[in-house]
Amino acid sequence: MKRKRDKRRKPLAHKALTRRDFLKGAGVAVSGRLLAGQAALAAAAPPGAEVVGPGAVPINLLVNSQSHQLSLEPRVTLLDALRNNLDLTGAKRVCDRGVCGSCTVIMDGKPVYACNILAIEAQGHSITSIEGLAEEGKLSPMMTAFINNDAQQCGFCTPGFVVACTAYVQKHPNPSLKDVKKGLGGNLCRCGTYMGVRAAVLEAAKKNIS
Repeated sequence: MKRKRDKRRKPLAHKALTRRDFLKGAGVAVSGRLLAGQAALAAAAPPGAEVVGPGAVPINLLVNSQSHQLSLEPRVTLLDALRNNLDLTGAKRVCDRGVCGSCTVIMDGKPVYACNILAIEAQGHSITSIEGLAEEGKLSPMMTAFINNDAQQCGFCTPGFVVACTAYVQKHPNPSLKDVKKGLGGNLCRCGTYMGVRAAVLEAAKKNIS
């Protein structure tokens, strides 16, 4: 009897995957994802909106009444632009999540976390950092009040507190102690000098301190 021929296909011999082949494939995959991501961003943008990046783009920032022309990637935060590009290091990077308040600056009269705002978004706004509060090298009333009331220990969070307190008093010129406690809840002090900070705010606001 004749034996039936086995019609099952024999497995093909696979070519060994070299390190070079792997790197080429990975490069193609990453490039494809980047291009797809850019295309998705462009498709999701509102009609007429301009998509910028990922490379550096020209940015103009108005900081402490001075205009600054910078070239930054759109992902750069206002905090990084102040510290790394303008050498204004008073605003501190601590939590980098908009929790502690150490990077507080004033934007259009309101205290904001500089780590939560992109530099490109800050264009067209007036920004004041701790360096801009000391006009002609003289201490501001809030800075003097901080010294008078020993409102700082290690001093690392002090710039953010001074800026936040200054913005608060500008909006609430006659606060009570209860108001100050509530109004400054967005800034944290690891040394625990809250009593001194509150007293400084009341002094700067020309309130009697009992």
